[in-house]
Amino acid sequence: MNRLEQVLAANKAFVQRLPKEFQQSTEDYVGKTPSRGLAIFTCMDTRLVDFLEPAMGIRRGEAKVIKNAGNSVTGPFEATIRSLVVGIFELNVEEVMVIGHLDCGVANSTAEGLKQKMLARGISPEALHMVEYELESWLDRFHQPCENVKEVVSKIRNNPLIPKDVPIHGLMFNPYTGEIEVLVNGYEYIKS
Repeated sequence: MNRLEQVLAANKAFVQRLPKEFQQSTEDYVGKTPSRGLAIFTCMDTRLVDFLEPAMGIRRGEAKVIKNAGNSVTGPFEATIRSLVVGIFELNVEEVMVIGHLDCGVANSTAEGLKQKMLARGISPEALHMVEYELESWLDRFHQPCENVKEVVSKIRNNPLIPKDVPIHGLMFNPYTGEIEVLVNGYEYIKS
């Protein structure tokens, strides 16, 4: 059975025995807006799945969760910023938490190493040339996850599309213990 068939088989079994916490009536409807007014921007690391949100006391329907490699922001209107703009202006997000994690795989990657792997898999040099600067400016600068979180918080906070009254917090998650450390308290930057 290939991976797609495995997922579809698991889905069929899941739907046939839909767990009570996913069954909804009109009384316990889970809406599209986060009930806690929170957006979480974090890494796509597999160790965070089914671990980060429970470690934060976050349940289904309470937060918007945005993920990418290394929880990085590379431009003024790239996908993460677009998601935050929609979350804030359309879906009632009132606070943002940027959450990095210890032992991030991106911290050990380099643009050159990634380019070589891409070339070996048939990606054309011309295609790589189109993204070479972005790869180098992102991947070759990401070696300290704590510093990355602080930099991303600053990029989001200073983005002209993000309202100044939205607290942007920076946190570091330990993927082994579940402990969270505050790197940037976003409330300290909100003008009263």
